Amino acid sequence: MDNWITGMDLSTLQAVEENGGKFFDNGQQADAMEILKSYGMNLVRLRLWNDPFDENGNSYGAGGGDIETTLALAKRAKKLGVGWLLDFHYSDFWADPGKQRVPKAWRGMDEKELEQAVYEYTLQILNRCREEDIVPQMVAVGNELSNGLLWPMGQLPPCRKQEELLHAYKNVAAFVSAGIRAVRDFAANKIPVMLHLDNGGNNALYRSWFDHYFANGGEDFEYIGLSYYPFWHGTLDMLQNNMNDIAKRYGKKLVVAEVSMGFTMEDYAAYEHLASGERKGMATKPEIAANVPYPMTPQGQADFMRDCIRVIRQVPDGLGCGFIYWEPAWLPVPNVGWANEASCAYIQESGPYGNEWANQALFDYEGNALPALRVIKKES
Repeated sequence: MDNWITGMDLSTLQAVEENGGKFFDNGQQADAMEILKSYGMNLVRLRLWNDPFDENGNSYGAGGGDIETTLALAKRAKKLGVGWLLDFHYSDFWADPGKQRVPKAWRGMDEKELEQAVYEYTLQILNRCREEDIVPQMVAVGNELSNGLLWPMGQLPPCRKQEELLHAYKNVAAFVSAGIRAVRDFAANKIPVMLHLDNGGNNALYRSWFDHYFANGGEDFEYIGLSYYPFWHGTLDMLQNNMNDIAKRYGKKLVVAEVSMGFTMEDYAAYEHLASGERKGMATKPEIAANVPYPMTPQGQADFMRDCIRVIRQVPDGLGCGFIYWEPAWLPVPNVGWANEASCAYIQESGPYGNEWANQALFDYEGNALPALRVIKKES
């Protein structure tokens, strides 16, 4: 891989296209991956959910996230000469600091059984990738692991009693290490591994998490991934301070593994074709957007990406290695929301559904490439 990563998470792309999404650059329609490659994209990140289907075979939505969809998108990237990052969630649906559900097939397992399940599943998927001639260039073992994974055994929120928390850290190190060992056994040290936390401006979080991980015998890895959203995760100065510190403390390559910024605060209800009570609406509510020192305009988005890339490039010893823009092609087409009826039944929520991210894409609601892409190409 090139040292600098200009990545894009395109996990919903196939679903967007199947539901009418089209993409344009300078007025000319083209494939979204081709457009993004022309602006410097050299890595596609794709999330993988274990079994994102209900008992009747209905998809949980949100782009699919199943192995067939993931491999199809990875093959498209390969045809363009673009590498890909396989992002294991170790869950049947979204895994992040607010939820890390054990996959349906792993329910009832004890700690050792979960550890073995992580190993076997990781190896199984990588072997499938080899069979399809689409081995990833990087693997993320878990997704946004700030509060652990495979809850409740690997749950890390601070509300737990100290002895429970210390035991949970041991479980987290064991579960994550099982995934890393599977990657090593598959391709001895030839595929770099990323461990990824959220809240990239929170230095105390990163110090505590990785100190505990290594203290509990966690397997070694190559990349630390950080999520950084300016409306949730503090200032760019906080991101800079955290990256500078953990680069020196752990000596790992650093990638902002999820980042985005809004280009508008205009609603996109007309594109989704959902009743008002059925749509969740944009994540960047006005009160959240007001805290960001960049306007949510095309120029504000471009300026933010310029400054964010410069922060990453300033990390000491060349350890700032790039970024991955989260879902730049998630247009507000019908039927491609964050969840649907099947997945809401699974997570025991009632909705609403819809797209929360369309105003943060790198294409406008009509699919036209935005100015931030030119900045990304210039700065990367």
